[in-house]
Amino acid sequence: MPSNGLDPIDRKILAELQADGRMTNVELAKRVGISAPPCLRRVRTLEEQGFIKGYHADVDARSLGFEVQVFVMVGLHSQAKDDLTAFEDQCRSWPLVRECHMLNGEVDFLLKCTAPDLSSFQTFLTDELLTTANVESVKTSLVIQEAKDVPGVPFDVLEARLQKTA
Repeated sequence: MPSNGLDPIDRKILAELQADGRMTNVELAKRVGISAPPCLRRVRTLEEQGFIKGYHADVDARSLGFEVQVFVMVGLHSQAKDDLTAFEDQCRSWPLVRECHMLNGEVDFLLKCTAPDLSSFQTFLTDELLTTANVESVKTSLVIQEAKDVPGVPFDVLEARLQKTA
């Protein structure tokens, strides 16, 4: 398994920032066992290399009035590259679509949508998604309860795999 050129300290930095992206560089350096200046250089390098794509607050959608979350399975008439790209571009323009994943199998795309209420989602569904060129089928599943939502990657699994190959 390739380690992408990351050493154990780089992986610790990524794991710590994934868990808490707001900590100071001094605290991060302390947690990974190096001094602050080289820690900051490593973080900047990880950002430049694309290992760190950004920093975000984990916002509670329900407390802001977004009560509805729906997974939408979309089938397209055509899976030609230009048609797939056009659909992805369209998804990027829709505010209610928070995630868009191209799949292999029965459906072409899985969308994760967040809306203030069912009426707002229904309007998006009927006025936008269902009227989009190349959309052949749409199936929706309303989220009743979220049991787990953990962003990022499981660094403990990565470290275990690297230990086996070492």
